[in-house]
Amino acid sequence: MKMVIQRVKHASVTVDGNITGKIGAGLLILVGYTHTDIQTDIEKWVRKVIQMRIFNDEQGKMNLSVQDINGDILIVSQFTLYADTRKGNRPSYVNAAPPEIAIPLYEKTIELFEKNLNKLVSKGIFGADMKVELLNDGPVTILLDTDNS
Repeated sequence: MKMVIQRVKHASVTVDGNITGKIGAGLLILVGYTHTDIQTDIEKWVRKVIQMRIFNDEQGKMNLSVQDINGDILIVSQFTLYADTRKGNRPSYVNAAPPEIAIPLYEKTIELFEKNLNKLVSKGIFGADMKVELLNDGPVTILLDTDNS
């Protein structure tokens, strides 16, 4: 699993002109899955993201988590995180999990974020052509790759 975690002032995702997810201050998380990802691994990484201290405290130090600030989360599936660009000019996506593997993982990720935050998270629509808008705060962008754990 790969995640691009962005601290945002606000973010939204639109599909066919309709906003499917919208948040205020919090995290925009782009997430992609590979063939070997399993649901039990997701739990560890969801907890890590929720507890990641990347929001500023009163002294301006990144010392607070999204949970500490009661921030929102917007999760967007993005298979292109597994693009292989080593050969040619057209990326290969053979390392991205097919929908029959990725969709249950995406749904489990959403479920675990909601359970651990004790609130609903906003989301995109898996496999849809989505338009994502955000105001990155910092900017703070963190890459998480479970293969490197």
